[in-house]
Amino acid sequence: MNSPVSVSSPGVILAQESAESKIQQELAAQSSGVILRSVTKKYGSFTAVKDINLDIPAGSYTCLLGPSGCGKTTTLRMVAGHEDVTSGDVLIGDRRVNDLPPAKRNSAMMFQSYALFPHKSVWENVEFGLKMRNVPQAERSQRVNEMIEIVGLSQFADRKPAKLSGGQQQRAALARALVTRPQVLLLDEPLSALDENLRVKTRGELRRLQKQFGMTFIQVTHGQDEAFSLSDQIVVMDNGRIDQIGAPSDIFRTPASRFVARFVGDNNIFGGQVSGVALDEKGAVIRLEVEGIGTFFCRGQAADPGMAAACCVRSDSMDLLPYPPADSTAPNQLTARITAIEFTGYITRVSLMVEATGQEITYKVRSSEWINQAVPEGQLVTLTWAVEECVFLSH
Repeated sequence: MNSPVSVSSPGVILAQESAESKIQQELAAQSSGVILRSVTKKYGSFTAVKDINLDIPAGSYTCLLGPSGCGKTTTLRMVAGHEDVTSGDVLIGDRRVNDLPPAKRNSAMMFQSYALFPHKSVWENVEFGLKMRNVPQAERSQRVNEMIEIVGLSQFADRKPAKLSGGQQQRAALARALVTRPQVLLLDEPLSALDENLRVKTRGELRRLQKQFGMTFIQVTHGQDEAFSLSDQIVVMDNGRIDQIGAPSDIFRTPASRFVARFVGDNNIFGGQVSGVALDEKGAVIRLEVEGIGTFFCRGQAADPGMAAACCVRSDSMDLLPYPPADSTAPNQLTARITAIEFTGYITRVSLMVEATGQEITYKVRSSEWINQAVPEGQLVTLTWAVEECVFLSH
């Protein structure tokens, strides 16, 4: 086996840095976007993925986010070639890859379990893909040593996976995937096997390496925190369809549907009927009549009066005031009774029940502020919020 030799002379260090820079430039130049056009996947009479269209830019980090069974893993596997496409087209770069086997797509997949060979060392694991491609020995040795150096595992090159930490195993799996110079790296929930502290640490390392290489990463996850912290673009899927595509801040602040608002969490959702739409310098202000509560004004795209719809407001975007309110006719307010108070450290979570309808809602506030409010369980309060914090949900 050809393990890297430890050196310390300035000339060799500069040469290593130059080699790393060259590899990173090659990976970035090799990186390609991924396009899905009207892609559907059926298993008999069951449709797992329904006519989805998606553009993933080259060099971006995209997360497919959604609950179990929503179609995100099936979508990833169709890009990888591990699942056939029933109809539609998958393109990597400008090449249609529907009929190509996984090995011919110039993509690499990093599995949930990392799938490292337990009987092989780090060096041998990273070398494996190059051996399968019949890359000459001298070139294999050079590329493996360079990649192990880049991911910071040179001193662990002789170790078996069982002797590595979870984060080190992840880096070994990443090196094995990247050493083949793929156009796109596909990641199937690579952090799910880690405990919470290690997950937070290693996802930061994963994002750093993606930026370092300038490669296209597509990752499947069901964790919103993971998607928010890693992504340039989030694709939220539900029931085999794409419900929303956007930057993390857009998904967080302006969910497009009730499903997305529920899935990203901490949104209070109110169903009602549109009674009017007005335009101002910031766009449309939609008037929503919520039965039993009153009139809410929210931001959104144009809506048709009379249509059934909803709005949402984040639990940390509300203000909690004494009851009764100074003006009981003011919009975007309701009366609720505190049912539980949960101290979680930095944040205090307050559960309430809307007095008029029995709907359960949540209010979140910094614990230092809640101490000053000192409102006991069982007390009636008024909750209110700004129009800018209220998001219209058309479906």
